[in-house]
Amino acid sequence: MKEDKLYRSRDSGMEPFRFNSAVAEVFPDMLRRSIPGYAATLEAIGSLASRYVTDGSNCYDLGCSLGAATLAMRQGIRASNCRIVAVDNSPAMLERCSEIVAADRTAAKPTAIDIQMEDVRETVIANASMVVMNYTLQFLDLQDRDAMIKRICDGLVPGGLLLLSEKVTDDNSHMNQLLIDLHEEHKRRNEYSELEISRKRAALDNVLVPETVGAHRQRLIKAGFAHSGVWLRYFNFVSIVAIK
Repeated sequence: MKEDKLYRSRDSGMEPFRFNSAVAEVFPDMLRRSIPGYAATLEAIGSLASRYVTDGSNCYDLGCSLGAATLAMRQGIRASNCRIVAVDNSPAMLERCSEIVAADRTAAKPTAIDIQMEDVRETVIANASMVVMNYTLQFLDLQDRDAMIKRICDGLVPGGLLLLSEKVTDDNSHMNQLLIDLHEEHKRRNEYSELEISRKRAALDNVLVPETVGAHRQRLIKAGFAHSGVWLRYFNFVSIVAIK
């Protein structure tokens, strides 16, 4: 795992954050040090896959990056004749994802994985028993998010599941600032400097646009999900399960 040093250089943070080859090279370390609860999310994806994925269905990892959620699903799946569709629009991410998937030997009877390079807003979702959007929706334009979640719901089979993980903001400004401060302290404990934290915050400004938990819950209801709830919250990061 290569250490994330992207925001130590003098010019870093001057350009908007992009999922390019430099990010792909250090992405596992970036996630480990930046997103509290990330490992627990992956563990839950495997557990949910064992419970909700059905025979002959499709699973989708929308915004798959290096394929961590894809492989978590594969390791959890107990159903037969399934396939996982892993989608991302970053060539650098998918190149490395393909290598990681090809080297995977963790499942006794591995589910087929179809890696696709495209915008998730254009992905055809059909006969799906499980869909994962692990910190992906937050990078889509706000005006596209309702339609994205509706398309996912429409493509799920009855009883199918969506796992949606997002960075969020809080309605209460005092609590929101507290959560931001706690997250930044988490980064300091993981040996990011004040300058690195500041530069990455600037790079993500207007690229990652968070919403409240309430906004996500309302969108899920509007899309047609029968049940939804937050199963994990760690500071300003949440993971929501929604069932059709």
